[in-house]
Amino acid sequence: MDLTRDKLCSLVRKWQTLIEAHVDVKTTDGYLLRVFCMGFTKRVSKQIKKAAYAKSSQVRAIRKKMVDIMAKEASTEDLKSFVNKLIPDSIGKDIEKESMDIYPHHDEHIRKVKVMKKPKI
Repeated sequence: MDLTRDKLCSLVRKWQTLIEAHVDVKTTDGYLLRVFCMGFTKRVSKQIKKAAYAKSSQVRAIRKKMVDIMAKEASTEDLKSFVNKLIPDSIGKDIEKESMDIYPHHDEHIRKVKVMKKPKI
């Protein structure tokens, strides 16, 4: 499961920082998933300068929050309920809300989910 190429290309722009993260997590029903997330910094309303670049320490802090939230959300649920959470993009909204105090950012999306291992039945 992943975002389409045209959606990804429409999100990427100049003058902002792209923040990506991934995490391997095991669901309650035994699936091992690799979850990829992406987000972008944004300009604040009264900003004068053109670019909205985040410092590397801010990017690392936002990435850490991304990994923590993705791991928490996926490890407490089975595969079916996790996929149902991906459809309205509620995990992306949680990431955006939790890490907004580090640096203003927007367009937080779960970019891709890979199934690394299926459980033995």
